[in-house]
Amino acid sequence: MDLFSTAPVGQPLAARMRPASLDEYAGQQHLLARGKPLREALEQGALHSMIFWGPPGVGKTTLARLLAQVSDAHFETLSAVLSGVKEIRHAVEVAKQQAAQYRRRTILFVDEVHRFNKSQQDAFLPYVEDGTLIFIGATTENPSFELNNALLSRARVYVLKSLDDEALGGLAQRALTSAKGLGDRRLSLPDDALALLLAAADGDGRRLLNLLENAADLAEDGGVLDAELFQSLLGDQRRRFDKGGEAFYDQISALHKSVRGSNPDGALYWFARMIDGGCDALYIARRVVRMASEDIGNADPRALSLCLDAWDVQERLGSPEGELAIAQAIVYLACAPKSNAVYMGYKAALADVRQNGSREVPLHLRNAPTKLMKNLGYGDEYRYAHDEPEAYAAGEDYFPEELEPRRYYEPVPRGLELKIRDKLQHLADLDRSSPRQRRPRS
Repeated sequence: MDLFSTAPVGQPLAARMRPASLDEYAGQQHLLARGKPLREALEQGALHSMIFWGPPGVGKTTLARLLAQVSDAHFETLSAVLSGVKEIRHAVEVAKQQAAQYRRRTILFVDEVHRFNKSQQDAFLPYVEDGTLIFIGATTENPSFELNNALLSRARVYVLKSLDDEALGGLAQRALTSAKGLGDRRLSLPDDALALLLAAADGDGRRLLNLLENAADLAEDGGVLDAELFQSLLGDQRRRFDKGGEAFYDQISALHKSVRGSNPDGALYWFARMIDGGCDALYIARRVVRMASEDIGNADPRALSLCLDAWDVQERLGSPEGELAIAQAIVYLACAPKSNAVYMGYKAALADVRQNGSREVPLHLRNAPTKLMKNLGYGDEYRYAHDEPEAYAAGEDYFPEELEPRRYYEPVPRGLELKIRDKLQHLADLDRSSPRQRRPRS
């Protein structure tokens, strides 16, 4: 059916409001704004196989359809929930016919592609490889875990984000004024009701349009979709967590500071508050990994691995198993010995790099894979540490010639860093006593 034709009677608002052009598409400006590589490729017809990874209701299917329209490609679609190898083969035959009879490319869109097993994913590969199909897969799951490497290597992954309030607000306004939407109903939406609608949509455009349609069904033509109407529709489903406002940042700050302050009970309280309010557990998992490096560091290197494992559990199992794993990691961090030595050392090193510019690598530290490089002195006087006493080249210099050696990393006297500190002090003593010391550290 043509995108501009009259919608079938009874078609849901979300279906009627599918955009007819890229300019009508809501959100994803990091990919589709003018001048962005994906937008340029599409407008030039330079299509390639791709994976759309993002939460529900952000326009993955809609974008795939628009790509076919913009590029004048035949569009075939499969659902991984309902399809198998038989349906894949049929789509391949259709693509071959389109190419032979009409010299037309075919986009094969596979929704929920992560639900295909390895053999089903492998069935695409020859036809993606030889150009029979332009493959577009949509998934809400991390492609690194759910898709095989062979398919990932042949498709570019694009991350679609939850729709922000500006995109959602524009979508609501178009739905209320468009002829294919609710324009003939002459409904109005006050600011306080819009705020409730945006919060309830939680970045999901489909959810926003469904809620708006439900509210419109209860209103008279020319009426007002007020906050009271939305409250009655939402009931207990309405989020009690302002994920984009001050409360969001205050609570993640409170969680971080409770961990840093070695208070597992306070950390658990703020974690529970955020989860109960509707915060994405994967966001918290990412922040917890940051805490492990920033506040525990090498005082207990196991902390980072535990946090990554918790993140992995959340991605693989979801709620509630994943949230319990994150809670375990949070408690471990709160109880672990604390060190910000790596964090501070990295910041100091980065400041030096930005201040001193691009210094040349000293000749003795350069690799010399060719005869020319060897003749130019690459690798001369390099000391192989394993051949030295204690496997340490005492007095060796690893900084650019124009930059005085300095110490960024200062281990704290806690946890494993206590032993690291003693080790580095011993190596410093060897440097000072070495007759081969190039330069003293500042």
